[in-house]
Amino acid sequence: MSQPLRLLSGLVVYLLIGQATLQAQNRHLTYRASQQDFTNPERGFYIPISTSSDRFVPLDAATLATYRTQAQRVSKASYSIYCSLVYRSYRLETFKSSPLSDEFLKQVRADFAIARQAGIKLILRFAYTDKATTGDCPDQYKICPPYGDAPKAIVLTHISQLSPLLHANADVIAVLQMGFIGIWGENYFTDYFGDASTNSLGVVPDSSWQDRNQLLAALLKALPTDRMVQVRTPQIKQRFVYGPKALVTSAAMDSADGFSGSDRARIGFHNDCFLASVDDYGTFYDVGNSSTKRGPATATLRRYMAQDSRYTAVGGETCDDAFSPQNDCAPLGRAEQEMALMHYSYLNASYNNEVNNDWQSQGCMDNIRRRLGYRFVLREATLPERIKIGQALTVEMTLNNVGYSSLYNPRPLQLILRHTITGAIHVITLASDTRRLSPGSHQLRRSIQLPAAVKAGQYELLLNLPDGYSSLATTPAYSIRLANQGLWEISTGYNKLNHILTIRP
Repeated sequence: MSQPLRLLSGLVVYLLIGQATLQAQNRHLTYRASQQDFTNPERGFYIPISTSSDRFVPLDAATLATYRTQAQRVSKASYSIYCSLVYRSYRLETFKSSPLSDEFLKQVRADFAIARQAGIKLILRFAYTDKATTGDCPDQYKICPPYGDAPKAIVLTHISQLSPLLHANADVIAVLQMGFIGIWGENYFTDYFGDASTNSLGVVPDSSWQDRNQLLAALLKALPTDRMVQVRTPQIKQRFVYGPKALVTSAAMDSADGFSGSDRARIGFHNDCFLASVDDYGTFYDVGNSSTKRGPATATLRRYMAQDSRYTAVGGETCDDAFSPQNDCAPLGRAEQEMALMHYSYLNASYNNEVNNDWQSQGCMDNIRRRLGYRFVLREATLPERIKIGQALTVEMTLNNVGYSSLYNPRPLQLILRHTITGAIHVITLASDTRRLSPGSHQLRRSIQLPAAVKAGQYELLLNLPDGYSSLATTPAYSIRLANQGLWEISTGYNKLNHILTIRP
């Protein structure tokens, strides 16, 4: 007889039980975890490389390739990293009143090809200025208008122009940040989308929230539905999902919403002042609307992001060491606790290393490097030693995610059968989307019919977590390495199960 079991996001599968002869042919294996720091796709510390439309400097494939394979130490860092992510920001200062040129679009297209060649992925942001004008103005940071961004009509034109590029090259896009609005593309100091600083109204009026929402909707449309857009603050997402008058108490996503492919499910967060102050320099702050004033909302917005981020891409950077010891390692600080609570997948390796270097000197950097994003450890497996053609192949595995977060882009989990003599490969999909492998332990059980092409013989069993795009699925640089000793095959991107299956006629 058989009984139903649930795998990942509710896929019903069947485990055959009660057959003593079959059980006697099973082999139970245990695997040793690894504490090694190594490169895996779409997670970890990133290296920022900015360019501008005025003086465009293309990415360099040879340099990017070293990021993955050689330890990097950047920008006053006292620690080194392996890097699979590059933050690529494009400053559009020459296009504030005109469409993007064909030459600029060609240069961006070339960057995508270079990233693909090097085996890395890009965190993207577009903005119009990164220069803050200081002076005697009401803002507490003395950043004064005009700020230098572009009007809505221009921004929407640029997004429309970029859309074909983003769709065509989504395979090497880890995530797109909302950008475009304000200095640095951080959606705050803006000439056209509602200046929430005390230089102006001190709130974002409803009409400006509507303009921001229109821009965010255009960005979501400019990407395939399997890619996310990150916003700078939780309130930006709330007021997109629920409208300009949404309260800070608006509900976060639950499991049913998460990874559903809806617009709501595709909006994540980038906190560019991680643990920099009580509210992370305004990250957790209510900037008001036409009928409400600005004011503190730290506890409420932190709860919202902690829940919502279970199903979204989260990253950012540190920006100020003034919030020490809170931004330090435990026991005095809560850096790791915050990364786990808010499900961080990546952080900047270049800024601010007054903060990051403390993690190195205080002893938690090694753990942070390992745990940013996902980290999958295979604990044990029960596998048959021999089966007959036509008989179901039953596999059981325990897989732990010891990272801070889930995967945020979909990819399959595959069982690979590789003939020990001919090398013939047969691929069996165990799960089509592994984003439900959240931090914690997962029991995976599956009973599978062998592909018709499988012949009698001996087969190695291996696990594969390839990229979700066919363009990268056979490139080992884009496959996930399990955090185990002795399982990784660098030439294929497979993870060995250390088991031979005999298939009999």
